[in-house]
Amino acid sequence: MTKFKVKTKITAPLQTVFNISCDIDVHQKSVSPTKKIAIAGVTSGLINLNETVTWHGKHFGLYLTHKSIISKMETPSHFVDEILECRFKIFKHTHTCLRKNDITIMIDKLEYGTPFGLLGKLLDVVTLKKYLTNFIAERNHFIKQIAINY
Repeated sequence: MTKFKVKTKITAPLQTVFNISCDIDVHQKSVSPTKKIAIAGVTSGLINLNETVTWHGKHFGLYLTHKSIISKMETPSHFVDEILECRFKIFKHTHTCLRKNDITIMIDKLEYGTPFGLLGKLLDVVTLKKYLTNFIAERNHFIKQIAINY
């Protein structure tokens, strides 16, 4: 299993950052190069506890579909989305927001297990972890820009 964290400091209120992080429309815009769109479940607005969303988008040149659920949520401090249906063995994304010295710190913790045995582990080491880290960092930069201009 692979684990990593991405921390982003944002000069915006905690609730604002949290809400933007839960917004399906914002997520779609933040990852627009992947052409990722919500096609089932909650497809617009804020997603909440026990709600699902099915995403379709392009990664590594392939169009992929996966279904996620918000398995935990404590507004405005954190929520967890877990993939229910996809190619990963497990994929858990914990979003945490905390306030420190007038700054909201957003912490994304990813845990995932690759499919395809040894080949999947090799892909993870060579490219997947870096790709996912950059994906989250770019998404967070987009969220930061929206939050500070909110």
